Amino acid sequence: MNLSIEHDENTRKRLQRLIISRVVVLSIFLTVTIFWGTLKPVIPVLSERLYFVYAVIVMMYFLSFAYFVLLRKKKYFGFNIYFQLIVDICLATFLIYLTGGIASNYSLLYTLIIIYSAIFVGRNGALIIASISSLSYALILALDYFNLYEPFGVEYSFGAGDVWVRIIVYVCSFYIVALLASFVVEQERKTRALLQEKESAFNQLDLLFRSIIESVDTGVLTTNLQGRIKTFNRAAEAITGYQLHELENRHILDAFPDFNIFFTEDGNASIKSRRELKITNSEGIQVHLGSSIYPLKDKFGKQIGHILIFQDLTEIKRMEENLEKSKKLALIGEMAAGLAHEMRNPLASITGSIQLLLQTARIEETDKRLMQIIMRGKDQLDRFVRDFLLLARPVPEIREPVNVREIADEVIENIKLSGEWTQIIKIECRTSGPNEIFANKDRIRQVIQNLLINALQAMNKEGNIKIEINNVTQEDMNDCVEIQVTDEGCGIEEKDLKNVFEPFYTNKEKGTGLGLAIVNRIIDGYGGKVKITSQINQGTTVTIWLPVTES
Repeated sequence: MNLSIEHDENTRKRLQRLIISRVVVLSIFLTVTIFWGTLKPVIPVLSERLYFVYAVIVMMYFLSFAYFVLLRKKKYFGFNIYFQLIVDICLATFLIYLTGGIASNYSLLYTLIIIYSAIFVGRNGALIIASISSLSYALILALDYFNLYEPFGVEYSFGAGDVWVRIIVYVCSFYIVALLASFVVEQERKTRALLQEKESAFNQLDLLFRSIIESVDTGVLTTNLQGRIKTFNRAAEAITGYQLHELENRHILDAFPDFNIFFTEDGNASIKSRRELKITNSEGIQVHLGSSIYPLKDKFGKQIGHILIFQDLTEIKRMEENLEKSKKLALIGEMAAGLAHEMRNPLASITGSIQLLLQTARIEETDKRLMQIIMRGKDQLDRFVRDFLLLARPVPEIREPVNVREIADEVIENIKLSGEWTQIIKIECRTSGPNEIFANKDRIRQVIQNLLINALQAMNKEGNIKIEINNVTQEDMNDCVEIQVTDEGCGIEEKDLKNVFEPFYTNKEKGTGLGLAIVNRIIDGYGGKVKITSQINQGTTVTIWLPVTES
């Protein structure tokens, strides 16, 4: 017979509640006994024997304390349960003895003990407790019948038949109660185990579902039928910059007005097809999204809301823009090669002819000035063709250690000798660190020169220009040299900032629109970055980051 008892948290808590309930019942019984003991006892006990009752109650208090102590010892768990059940049987037998033996109605306590024994020790244990209860009840009735003890209760006349009938009826009822109670308890345990199994399967399925939703890099947002946000996965938080607790129960159009192509003001979805749109994230930056919306349904097929799925297309859009720029540069390269061939030969002929004419002794002063104008025009065309080729050519493969500060000093010195610079314009250069990169010296000179010329042309003949060259660390390129050129000129309008690196885009009357395009082309070829910030009538800052080592 298997009498092992499963020790789990649920059983331990039930046993703890049993101990507490027993203490409460004892306290009530003690209070009633003390209150009525001197007047009219609840049970017919001789007044001179009340101390015996008090002794039993005190002993039960001590035993209850011992039960709690044993409850903390896992290895004594089974012993603790059986010990409590045996003591309860003894207590019930004592109450029967006090209340008249065969005449007592407290025999029903055996039934209660058998019922909760089935909860703790199962069917086999309940049958054992039923057997002990049967023996205890039969013994107290036999002792009463043969007058082997003096009953405390009211005298009751009975015969041998009464004793046998009571013993048979109660013993049968004890075993029937044990079987029925154990059957109910086993069914309850099976139901609880099945429920736990279903809950475990559901939790695993729910965990799998949540893991899938949280692991994909696609934003998933759900709303109820009124358009209020209910769920928001991790990818959606990363894309938008908002956390779920910031948006939960908010109307989707209040949080993201740009989703109005999907939702109406009452929360209904208007279309299901995939659309591309821009939203503003928590940092105020616009993000390109590819979005689709579908109805959210329950297991019965009834719609309970909407599910919005979206992906961040910002990087893809940037790649498409870069690809478009590459196509343009490839076209410019083809044009540049043909243009250089078609223009440089006539320009060389013009240059040679003008130089021969200038060597003529009898040339008039007026003709000489006209020829000089032609030569300046030729030089402008030559510079344009050179810049055009520079924009189209790849970054030179021949590279060497270059000191950026030295090149900046050379460019500043040359600019001060040009017609662009005036005495009321101040150029200040500050540096820190070694300022060395691995690049082509002519290309770096071209970058700094173009930036300074743009700054001078924006200054309107007066103001300050600052050049700062520092060694810094960027997350995506590690060690790099930062070149920052700041002027106090007219500034660039915000709508024009995104176009300043486009070839031939310029707002200057004499500009070709190739300066910043060439700068961007060179910096991009070295794996660097360029950033422009500007405010109208306050100035412009161009910041360049170039990697120290070859990319």
